[in-house]
Amino acid sequence: MSGVHHPEPSPTPLPVAEVARQVGEVPDPELPMIGLGDLGVVESVAVADDGNLEVAILPTFLGCPALPAITASVREVLVRCGHPEGRVRHVLAPAWSSDRISERGRTALAAHGIAPPAPSDAPEPVRLGLGTPCPYCGSLATRPHSAFGPARCQSMLHCAGCRETFPLMTAM
Repeated sequence: MSGVHHPEPSPTPLPVAEVARQVGEVPDPELPMIGLGDLGVVESVAVADDGNLEVAILPTFLGCPALPAITASVREVLVRCGHPEGRVRHVLAPAWSSDRISERGRTALAAHGIAPPAPSDAPEPVRLGLGTPCPYCGSLATRPHSAFGPARCQSMLHCAGCRETFPLMTAM
């Protein structure tokens, strides 16, 4: 036994909307508390000109190391949903931005100690030198700690209020 799981295809191909729902629920390999849909990396799930289902994925940044794992997981969903000839396409336009993270996704990130960036269309609060709200205590007394976090799309901040260090989802 190789230990590799090969999903059994559905005897009847599931509709596009159901496939899209299941693709959206696939957890991000680096941020498993959030699905690809809530992270905003699923650009589309549609029937291509050749009649096969195609999932367009927006990487969070060029060179994302999670992209092969994301692609494999989405392919498993396509097979399981009765679309074994379906394919995953990586697209770069429109570019992914943190604005694509849903409210549910932002809540999940914060619940796991990752500060999501504010949407770019949110009114910018007057902070007088204060930083990103701490996901643990809510303090604005935060400052950059390291440009490098647990994933390439995160940096680290430090909270003077509770003295915790936490990742910040960087706006790409």
